[in-house]
Amino acid sequence: MTAAAPPVPPGDCAPPAAPAAAPASTATPTATPTATAPATARTLTPVSKVLKLCLHALLLGLLALAAGRAVADSAPRAGWVFAACALLAAVYAVGVRAPAVHSSPRAGAVWLAGLGAAWAALLLVSPDGLWIAFPLYFLELHLLRLRWGVAAVAVTACAAIGGFLAHSSAATPGAFLGPLLGGAVAVATVLGYQALYRESERRRELIEELITTRADLAAAERSAGILAERERLAREIHDTLAQGLSSIQLLLRAAERALPEGAPALPHIAQAREAAQDNLAEARRFVRALTPPDLEHGSLAAALERLCAGVPGPRVRFSLSGRPRVLPTPYEVALLRIAQSALANVVRHARAGRAEITLTFMDASVTLDIVDDGHGFDPSSAASGSGDGGFGLPAMRSRAETLGGLFTVESAPGQGTAVAVTLPLPLEHLEHADPVEAL
Repeated sequence: MTAAAPPVPPGDCAPPAAPAAAPASTATPTATPTATAPATARTLTPVSKVLKLCLHALLLGLLALAAGRAVADSAPRAGWVFAACALLAAVYAVGVRAPAVHSSPRAGAVWLAGLGAAWAALLLVSPDGLWIAFPLYFLELHLLRLRWGVAAVAVTACAAIGGFLAHSSAATPGAFLGPLLGGAVAVATVLGYQALYRESERRRELIEELITTRADLAAAERSAGILAERERLAREIHDTLAQGLSSIQLLLRAAERALPEGAPALPHIAQAREAAQDNLAEARRFVRALTPPDLEHGSLAAALERLCAGVPGPRVRFSLSGRPRVLPTPYEVALLRIAQSALANVVRHARAGRAEITLTFMDASVTLDIVDDGHGFDPSSAASGSGDGGFGLPAMRSRAETLGGLFTVESAPGQGTAVAVTLPLPLEHLEHADPVEAL
């Protein structure tokens, strides 16, 4: 009989949405509510309809067995046995159909008290009422908190033993062991079910978190791919079309200066130079349209200042040195990305309290310095790949060297870190005083 009894509630009155709230309650089934906690805070462990039907069938079958045996054996109190079985079935049916039993621990306790009273009446008139104790164990463990449920199981087992002894002239070990072992099996079954349910909920939450993380990662990878492609296109347009048109314009200006006044070719050269200038401006518009979003609404200095203000954790200060000038878009993108990567390393690894970014404009170059007061590290181990720093430093170095720049890292354990990037300005940027014509 023990194998057929699952740890289930008495009815289908629990709302369908109960499983969503179950982890909070089933995670701590042994917890005792505080004095200020409302009594209705506990949520019952959800169970399937099949298990509920099994419990219904078990209890009603045992009642039918007790009543049938009393009638078949023509017991002296067969009428009383039948009446007690009918009363117990009626009280059970009322609780199954009452939503308050599942939503209020107090209502559940009152219903269990009514079931206990009806069962005690059955025990007084028939020894077969002893078997009803087993489904009662599961009801008590399900509707009451664990310590009260175990206490109720113990009381029920003692009542079952007493009822058996009242109808039997001889006390046997089975009269004691049967109810006690049945109660122990019920407690172990309920605890095992709740543990399995909690583990299932944890796995479900982990799967949902994994799915969400994969979706976020896919979105981040798509965004990173779009930004990388925009940067690549901007760099290609700048390095090919824009530079070629700028060179054509310089050559046409040199040809204008070399020709004498009134030369027949001068109007054609001027027209060609204007066409080159117009196409150069169009190429620059394409490059600006492909600029990363951080650089769309301001200069590199403004983007770096916003970056410093939005860094979580350490205090980051931005300072600007020298006379600001318009930089080629690939330069601005490279410096911004290096600053972002360096600050990400500060937040994740350095455990720094302060950091500072300095952008310095000089006559022939631009320099970006990122300094922090964190724990520092051994640059040689990071460069050799023996550490766990990943690809941040190699990626920063590659960006700088792609533009002909110099990337240096100075650090030591316990002494903070200083990252410096120096990019030489392109020749055409130095030759023109007009910053608008310099990409």
